[in-house]
Amino acid sequence: MRREPVSEPDSSQDWSIAPAASVAAAVADGSVSARTVVAAALDRIGRIDPAVNAFTDVLAERALAGADRIDAARARGAPLGPLAGVPFAAKNLYDIAGLPTRAGSRINRERVPAERDATLIARMEAAGAILVGALNMGEYAYDFTGENIHDGDTRNPHDLGRMSGGSSGGSGGAVAAGLVPLALASDTNGSIRVPSAFCGCFGLKPTYGRLSRAGSFPFVGSLDHLGPMARSAGDLALAYDALQGPDPADPVATDRAPEPA
Repeated sequence: MRREPVSEPDSSQDWSIAPAASVAAAVADGSVSARTVVAAALDRIGRIDPAVNAFTDVLAERALAGADRIDAARARGAPLGPLAGVPFAAKNLYDIAGLPTRAGSRINRERVPAERDATLIARMEAAGAILVGALNMGEYAYDFTGENIHDGDTRNPHDLGRMSGGSSGGSGGAVAAGLVPLALASDTNGSIRVPSAFCGCFGLKPTYGRLSRAGSFPFVGSLDHLGPMARSAGDLALAYDALQGPDPADPVATDRAPEPA
């Protein structure tokens, strides 16, 4: 039986579903505080995600502290990054400081928590974006449907009776449901492209080695790609620009300088 989709609020009244570019511009010019944007995202996650099941971890304290740092930087006239105040989340195969990197697996929850964030998370935050949580995924990224026997299935926000696609189902579900404007995902054999197609999002599987994979749980090292997902091509490009750059921590990462999309 078909279940009702997640409702779409008016983005002019709800910062939680505003485009990343609009959020960054508004935070930079003082039209809205980063704390207001992040609080709106956390509120929407609390209301909507129980039905979608995109998140495995919500990092409210970290997110609000990050928002306060952005607001303090603006108050003292410091330059802000191109993603200032933009909430984002990452597939739970990315290392997130303080959390075990579970990669969708039950046994990985017993791993020692990561000591530092994955390179791409650090780059998003260096650009001013604010991490709000970790996202559901198929176990060990071996999945096309968005199903997970341990954490539950991520459901398609457009029709909760249908699948989100995988293995980055939490990333696709979170973006499509308006929980975050940007999400980090991975693709080895379709894991960005499938949920992007199923959930009506934009996703990028970049050229192999173009974005660092340091600090991520591998599936197939010679085929793994990390990349962003968004609700528009413009926001996708904004994230991609922030994520580029050489990284000696990934032996196959390119040594080319960032090239704006």
